[in-house]
Amino acid sequence: DAGWHRPDNWTEVQTPRQNGLVKQGIELDRHYVYQFCSPTRSAVQSGRNPIHVNAVNMDFRVRNPNDTESGYAGIPVHMTGMAEHMKKGGYDTHAYGKWDCGMATPHHTPKGRGYTNSLIYFSHANDYWTSLYGTYVDLWQSASVEEGPAWGRNNSRECSQDNQKADCVYEDTMFYDSVAEAVLNWAPGNKPLFIFWAPHIVHEPLQVPQEYVDKFAFIDRKERQLYHAMVNYVDEKIGALEDLLKAKGMWDDTLMVVHADNGGPLYQDGAAGGNNYPLKGGKMSNWEGGIRVNAFASGGYLPQAVRGTKVEGLMCGWDWYATFASIAGVDPADPRAAAAGLPAVDGVNLWPYLSGAAAASPRTSIPIGDRTNKVTSTVSVGGLIDGRMKILVGTLTQSGWTGPVYPNTTGHWNSDTSVATCGRTPATGCLFDIFADPTEHVNLAAARPGAFRAMLAKLDEEVVFNPDRGASAAAASDAAKGRHQGFWGPFVFDV
Repeated sequence: DAGWHRPDNWTEVQTPRQNGLVKQGIELDRHYVYQFCSPTRSAVQSGRNPIHVNAVNMDFRVRNPNDTESGYAGIPVHMTGMAEHMKKGGYDTHAYGKWDCGMATPHHTPKGRGYTNSLIYFSHANDYWTSLYGTYVDLWQSASVEEGPAWGRNNSRECSQDNQKADCVYEDTMFYDSVAEAVLNWAPGNKPLFIFWAPHIVHEPLQVPQEYVDKFAFIDRKERQLYHAMVNYVDEKIGALEDLLKAKGMWDDTLMVVHADNGGPLYQDGAAGGNNYPLKGGKMSNWEGGIRVNAFASGGYLPQAVRGTKVEGLMCGWDWYATFASIAGVDPADPRAAAAGLPAVDGVNLWPYLSGAAAASPRTSIPIGDRTNKVTSTVSVGGLIDGRMKILVGTLTQSGWTGPVYPNTTGHWNSDTSVATCGRTPATGCLFDIFADPTEHVNLAAARPGAFRAMLAKLDEEVVFNPDRGASAAAASDAAKGRHQGFWGPFVFDV
């Protein structure tokens, strides 16, 4: 669902500003993440493959009191956050939008991970109009040394998709306005800015200002109409940020990286609204449509010679940790985590490749994480990309393809019941050359048994990080009701 992946006259997907940024930047054609959001976000902030930090979508209220290091949702306490490195490198650090990589302790908040200024929500998804997650408001902020609930920033509970009265502020507008404020307040001589901006869009619930919905009235399927309206909204805001940076004279020194945290959602018989055509599968699966995502880098910081290009070297969301740290002149290693017995940083520095100084990506392989279910599960390795080959193991849903227009009102495909089983023998296995066959139509396992066995052996060498994160703790709701006065926030303070 990005305009640069569709014909020029395609009206359903409207992302003109991002299309322009791709044309003047670098399209990152082989950018991989986890199959759903929270693990990708933990990976980005920690620089680790999800199998080494968090590969499950646990609720932010969980706690295992017997494990004060990793017995929570999200990132373990003593892993160093990306922004901590950037702050060490002299940057003024900001985070705005979706967080979804922990809340239990003050170490888990954006401030605890190195962001001086922030306005975020902790959960997988709150309401765009009320910021509610269940009973309480999910909106948290920090500025300088202070952090706490974003009292007064949330709308009335009367606001909704059907009641967008004048004083109802769309949540992603609040986040964009915070980004814009950081840029507007910057002056020559100030510290350089490092801004992590993670719009709520495009994630359920499907909600967006009505003026954007009206632009897509020609689409019959309501969910698809809302989904494209949301895509268009965030495209407009990305373009507004580009304009603002140029007006401030900052664009020539800016590196802007944009990428998704998972493939588009196809589940619920299309009611989720996404489409990854022509790739196979989508969010919640390890087919290419679930883990190979839209991504680009743009901005005046890119050398002239690489602008307007497309690179096909492998890269991951967790590589930006080492890349940004290296640009800031900081060693991305994490001795604090090592002292706590935690997995090391997996990310690699992509900058020599992106800048044109190196001809090939430093990343040559990607272990692909999986789990027995999306919430409480045993973490496993569900596949491996090594060079041009990809092996998958286990049971995979969404084992099929959509058409160019999906969902629609004439055809129905329940991706959740379209299941394939990838075994551990050449006769039952799944092996693909994803460069020659990016849509994963041609299974090579039986035809190339030697390659299959070699890939399986490499996959089996991977070691996963799988702590017992515990169960939902009543202390989380108690803190929201009492200490935080109706807002979600940390609930463990003795670590």
